[in-house]
Amino acid sequence: MSTIPSVLFVCVKNGGKSQMAAGLMRAAAGDRVQVHSAGTEPGTAVNALSAESLLEVDVDIRAETPKPIDPALLRTVDLVVTLGREAHVDPVEGVRIVNWDTDEPSERGIDGIERMRLVRDDINSRVHHLLTELTTPPPSAGPS
Repeated sequence: MSTIPSVLFVCVKNGGKSQMAAGLMRAAAGDRVQVHSAGTEPGTAVNALSAESLLEVDVDIRAETPKPIDPALLRTVDLVVTLGREAHVDPVEGVRIVNWDTDEPSERGIDGIERMRLVRDDINSRVHHLLTELTTPPPSAGPS
């Protein structure tokens, strides 16, 4: 039972939220979780403000590049997490898909680095809850 859980974070461009979630999960989980990210319509670069907000918490995603969803990978991960309302992944047999309807401060008139810090903190909280879920063994059925 030494299987390492795997998660694929997905947003539309794979330049912001999914990259942030992957970076935060890698930092929190180390080698306890296999972490991947992808986009449904990948852009060309990581969002500079996303990267800047993560550097403030010692997570560096500047070397990452947006990538499309790899169908072979999609079939093998334990969990797919879509971030935001726009990213959609078709169901895959045996793979759990959940959506994080993340905070969107721009809807409240908050933009720039302040917006990105709020998005980062929301995603970070969710990542830590997910890490606990993925790495906590199920309760045993008692002595056998």
